[in-house]
Amino acid sequence: MQIDTCPVDVLAVGAHPDDVELAVGGTLIKLSSLGYKTAVVDMARGEGGTRGNAETRLLEAAEAKKVMGLTARDNLALPDSNIWCNEQSRVLMVRIIRKFQPKIIFTHYWEDPHPDHVQTAQIVRQAAHLAGLAKYDQETGQPRHRPSTVAHFMFPRTVVATFLVDISEFAERKRQAILCYKSQLHNPTNKEPETYLSKSNFLAKVEVGQRYFGSLIDVEHAEAFLVREALNVADPVELLTKSMNMYS
Repeated sequence: MQIDTCPVDVLAVGAHPDDVELAVGGTLIKLSSLGYKTAVVDMARGEGGTRGNAETRLLEAAEAKKVMGLTARDNLALPDSNIWCNEQSRVLMVRIIRKFQPKIIFTHYWEDPHPDHVQTAQIVRQAAHLAGLAKYDQETGQPRHRPSTVAHFMFPRTVVATFLVDISEFAERKRQAILCYKSQLHNPTNKEPETYLSKSNFLAKVEVGQRYFGSLIDVEHAEAFLVREALNVADPVELLTKSMNMYS
């Protein structure tokens, strides 16, 4: 078996279609505008969700891909609500990492009410290391690759972010990407059971979160990320001057 490579700068991994749009959509759009190649991998097709079905979610994800300007988007088709960090899922993710060869991976925080989110975080973290081992999963002939950093999104309010990304210029395009998931959002004519996402004030809550994070860095909208490992800062003067100038 031979898997072709499709190198990108940034890979975002979400458990379900729409997870990435909600958590890191603005950052991916911004990075694409800066000339970086971006890709998304969804672990499951969303067939276990209260609303919609797998076929609809895949079409919605394809439309969101266009809005966000992604280089590529894949789906591992793992069973929705039954994602587990095991050898099968680790191998699949190792092959994805070696295929896309990202410098950075964005994925879920490792503690979350949804077990699929928790398992996705573990799969990505373990696979990010295993993908750099030359003797692990040699069947595909892919070159080994280990990303520089795994950054996490969707963490609790009690957790302090490692860094924030100003997405003010791209907040409306992020909103348009989220709106691609019509099956999941508020629709008075939809007779399926209501969910958190389908409530009429859901998109307003998303914006409130962005504005909260934006207020921390004196911008209109921002997205928050957490990195477990220490960061190697090449120029602390440039970094800290930019970070602290809101207090001048």
